[in-house]
Amino acid sequence: VTKITTRIANVIILGVGDKPVVGSGFRATIRKENVRLTEVDKVVLPESFRPGDIVRAGVAALGSARSFELSTAQPEFGVIDARCSVSKEPMVPINWQEMRCPVTRMVEKRKVAKQV
Repeated sequence: VTKITTRIANVIILGVGDKPVVGSGFRATIRKENVRLTEVDKVVLPESFRPGDIVRAGVAALGSARSFELSTAQPEFGVIDARCSVSKEPMVPINWQEMRCPVTRMVEKRKVAKQV
């Protein structure tokens, strides 16, 4: 995740499946409507993702100008790696919408991917 607004998260695709993308990656977006399947009107993007998060997502549509629209609406999609906003340490998922920093014990909201 590179940037968050109230409606869109800008991301760079780093890999497809288990294959890394060669070069600087591809531009993509995750729209607010594509974050989860239910209660879409209650989605708050800055509580779902933050810049620097690594997200597993599926392709929702081909966008314009070599950009993709991604979706994290399925349970297996969402944040798979996030850093604590205070300590910068990797956080641990505690449920589908929260992660905890092992150092500060602080809990931060995220749309967490189901462990597969």
